[in-house]
Amino acid sequence: MAKRVSVIDIGSNSIRMATYEKTSRFAFHLINETKSKVRISEDTYKNNGNLQEIPMQRAYDALENFLTISKSLKARKILCVATSALRDAPNKKIFLHKVRKNLKLNIKTIDGSKEAYFGSLACANLLPEQDNALSIDIGGGSTEFSIINGKNISNIVSLKLGTVRLKELFFDTNEIEKAHKYIDEKLKVLDELAPDTLIGIGGTFRAVSSAIKTMNNYPLDKLHAYEYSTEILNTFLDSIINSNSEDELKDLHIKSNRIDVIKPGVLILMRVLKKLNSLKSVITSGVGVREGVYLADMLRTSNAKMPVNYNTSVRYIIDSNILDTSFSNQLNGLTKKIFDLTHQKFNIDKKYRTLVAISAKLYPAGANIHYYSNNLHSYYLIRTALEYGFTHNDIMLIATLVKYSKNKLPSKSHVAKYSELLPEVEVVNYLSFVLSLSISLLKHRPLNIDFEVEFTKNQLIINSKNNLYLAKEALLKLEKIKDLEILFR
Repeated sequence: MAKRVSVIDIGSNSIRMATYEKTSRFAFHLINETKSKVRISEDTYKNNGNLQEIPMQRAYDALENFLTISKSLKARKILCVATSALRDAPNKKIFLHKVRKNLKLNIKTIDGSKEAYFGSLACANLLPEQDNALSIDIGGGSTEFSIINGKNISNIVSLKLGTVRLKELFFDTNEIEKAHKYIDEKLKVLDELAPDTLIGIGGTFRAVSSAIKTMNNYPLDKLHAYEYSTEILNTFLDSIINSNSEDELKDLHIKSNRIDVIKPGVLILMRVLKKLNSLKSVITSGVGVREGVYLADMLRTSNAKMPVNYNTSVRYIIDSNILDTSFSNQLNGLTKKIFDLTHQKFNIDKKYRTLVAISAKLYPAGANIHYYSNNLHSYYLIRTALEYGFTHNDIMLIATLVKYSKNKLPSKSHVAKYSELLPEVEVVNYLSFVLSLSISLLKHRPLNIDFEVEFTKNQLIINSKNNLYLAKEALLKLEKIKDLEILFR
C-alpha cells in the first residue's frame, strides 16, 4: 500500500478529503483533511432525485482543488467514493463522466450497504471495543445502521433518511408530522434490535456532541470517543427541536453551517432513541466512511481487522517520536513487573496494568521535540495524538502519568481539574509512582536490565551485583507513597 493515500468521500451535504500517512505496517495518521460544503444534492429531492447543474459544478470545482492538494502532499493513491446523492440520481452518469474525462478521477458509487460497512469498519477498529452497540451514520440523503460486537459487524442497514432529504421533503413545507411518520416507517427494520450503546457517526452527531461537550465544560478537547448518557442526549435534542430561531440554536452551540439541516437530523435521532429504549450510553465517532475506505484497503489481507492487542495510535507515536525503542521497551517491561509485584498490596485493579505500561512506552516521546521539556511534550502528544482505541479516561490517565513522571506525584489541582476522567487519587498516585520508580531504576541506561526486583511485605527489594549509584540518587528525589519501602542489595 502507498505510504500516503487520499480518500475522498462525496456526500449529499459535503465533500471531504482525508490524506493519511503510514508510519509502519498497521500504523498511520492523518496529515490533512479538507472539506467543502458543496451540497451536491441541493434541490434533487424536489426534482425526482436528479442532480442540478449549479450543485454539480460546485462539486466539480471542489474536486479539482482537492486533487491539487493531494498532489502537493505527494499522495500515491486516491480512493474516491460517492454515497446517497449520486447513487440515487438518475443523471449521475453526466457528473461521473465529466469528472473522469477532465479530472482523470474515477469515482466509485457505493451502495447503502457498503457505505454502512465502511462506517462501522472504522468504528470497530478505531473506537474502544464495544459489545452490542448500534452505529448510526446520519448523512444528507441516507442513514446507515449496523451492530458492532468487538471487531465483528452485522445487521447492516441503509435507509433513505437524511438531513437534506427530510429538509426538502418535509421541513421546507413545515410538514413535521409527516416527517415523523416517514421516519418511523423506515425505522421498522430495527424492530428486533436491543442494543446497549449508540455509536454516532457523521456531521449531525458530531455537531450535537460538540455542543453538549461545550455546554458541560468538558475538560478534554477531543471529540472522538466522547461518551455520555442517552438521558443527556435526549434532553439536548429536545432543546434543539423546541428552539424557535437561529439565535437560539447558536446559543445551544450549533455552528452556523449546520443550522439549516440540524433539526431534520435531530428528528431522526429522537425517533431512533424513542424506538430503542434499551440504549443507555452514547459514543461519538470522529471516524466514518473515509477511515473505513482507507482501512478496507490497508487491511485487505488481514480480514479487515487490526492485529490483536495492537493500537495504531501508540505505534504511530513510537514510530514518529521515539528514537531509542530499546529503552522504551525496557521501561515498559519493568513497569509491568513492579505493577505485578505490588498491585494487590495496594488494592489496584489489574485493568490499570496496560495503561501504566503504555505510559512507560510513550514516556520518551517528547524528548525528540525538546529534551528538557520531555514530560510536557509527551503529555501534549498523548492528549492529542493518542486518538484511536482508547476512552477519554484512558487517554487522560496515560497523559497524567507521563506528565508527572520522575519526581513529584500528580498535583492536587491537576487531579481536581480532570476528576471526571481520572480514577481515585490513590490509584493515580500509585500508578504515577510505579512509572517514576521504573524511570529512576533505569537511570544508568543499561544495555540489558542488570538487576532483579522482588517484593516482600512492604519492601520492594532491588538485587544487583552492579553499581546502581544513579538509580539510588534518583530515588532520593522521588515523592514516595505510603507503606512501601525500597531496599538495594
